[in-house]
Amino acid sequence: MTTPLTIRVTDLHLDYEVFEDRRAALRDRIVKREGTGRSVVRALRGVSFDVAEGEAVGVIGSNGSGKSTLLAAIAGLLPPTSGEILVSDEPKLLGVGATLLPTADGYRNIRIGCLALGMTGDEVETRMGEIAEFTGLGEALGRPLRTYSSGMRARLHFAIATAVQPRILLIDEALAVGDQAFRKKSKARIDALLGNAGTVMLVSHSLEQLEVQCERALWIEQGRLRADGPVGRVIARYEQYVG
Repeated sequence: MTTPLTIRVTDLHLDYEVFEDRRAALRDRIVKREGTGRSVVRALRGVSFDVAEGEAVGVIGSNGSGKSTLLAAIAGLLPPTSGEILVSDEPKLLGVGATLLPTADGYRNIRIGCLALGMTGDEVETRMGEIAEFTGLGEALGRPLRTYSSGMRARLHFAIATAVQPRILLIDEALAVGDQAFRKKSKARIDALLGNAGTVMLVSHSLEQLEVQCERALWIEQGRLRADGPVGRVIARYEQYVG
């Protein structure tokens, strides 16, 4: 029996423009239909792969290789220049820079985030204690988000993003900033998601973390898919490349 696919990426190309002088570039694009110091970055070039239900796939590559761009495109935040992305459900993108409300405290951010994910007000109140406990932030949940470190923000957003067990979870470096105890809890929650036929794609520079969490890896370099296969084999090829 063939396992159903949750993600299909076919010949994906994604380009974006970079302007040296943003103010001049905006004026010239509106008035003159041209840019100042304009250049085109080819972030992804012909990337193709499938991901099935229950898979955890790590994504590795050098800085600027296109890893985060790939996840943002799958999440629907960046439109492809060409090619196709098909998903079986709405992906949830979890990143350290994820948008939360800086002036609101942790509890309010939990309420707003969970409501945005489709939970009812009663469901949020029923599960508030569980979600708050999972973050491990204690009294800090009563403080404004702007006072949080990047690790504290990552804990809060991971707890929110996984409160409803999304079918497709995309994680962009968000777990690398947590401590060992939180990473252990996060792994258990991801394992539960995978056990319920969910899918996880995880971008991380921690190759050790990917070997523990994932069975498969994609190696993206200079926007191209260089390798796709068992995580240990792909990481070995990548380590040989970076020397």
